[in-house]
Amino acid sequence: MEVSIGDTQILKGISLTVNIGEVHAIMGPNGSGKSTLANVLAGRPEYKITGGEVLYKGQNLLAMAPETRAREGVFLAFQYPVELPGVRSWQFLKTSVDAMRQHRGEKELRVREFDRLLEAAMETVEIEGDLVRRSVNEGYSGGEKKRNEILQLALLKPTLALLDETDSGLDIDALRIVSNGVNQYKSSERAIVMVTHYQRILNYITPDYVHVLVDGNIAMSGGRELALELEEKGYEWLREEVPA
Repeated sequence: MEVSIGDTQILKGISLTVNIGEVHAIMGPNGSGKSTLANVLAGRPEYKITGGEVLYKGQNLLAMAPETRAREGVFLAFQYPVELPGVRSWQFLKTSVDAMRQHRGEKELRVREFDRLLEAAMETVEIEGDLVRRSVNEGYSGGEKKRNEILQLALLKPTLALLDETDSGLDIDALRIVSNGVNQYKSSERAIVMVTHYQRILNYITPDYVHVLVDGNIAMSGGRELALELEEKGYEWLREEVPA
């Protein structure tokens, strides 16, 4: 897949297969295209796909509107979660869950049914009850915003989770909580693509594969040990591996 924004090409020929049940970590230096990859898959409209295709469950993902992708089970945890003033978190979460259920031909949840699910998910990510009574992310700390993203993940249970630098700005305790939520979401029926700069989150969430993006290309792929090598050596030595 090739992707541009304006006149600037960002992804220059990414070829990647993610199977159900797998965890893939996408690493690389700033500006390498990691977040672009996640955002394109989720349907951010400002990016232009100039080549290639994306197949999701045998369907053309790029032909789907962003809201259709979400209902089909593609979830993006934002690097910088946005605030939604005036939109109560409880209502936002229930509406999201009901939209997914309706898309599958299921009935909306009753309030008490949803509250039971919500309470269990909140316990997983250690979110206090008063947060879901406030506007989405408004007044949340950085760690609370990231935990709120994983709360959504726990409730929606998407087929493909795209985690865009979910570890960014987290202290050790928040990183542990977020990682625990992701690990509880992991399943043989779901897949995770996790964008990160550092290997520290991989101490908590073990990837099946690690891919390193450099200048819009996958310079190298490997297992968990590749992340450890990057932690020791940095990224510069991989530039010679990038296709000309």
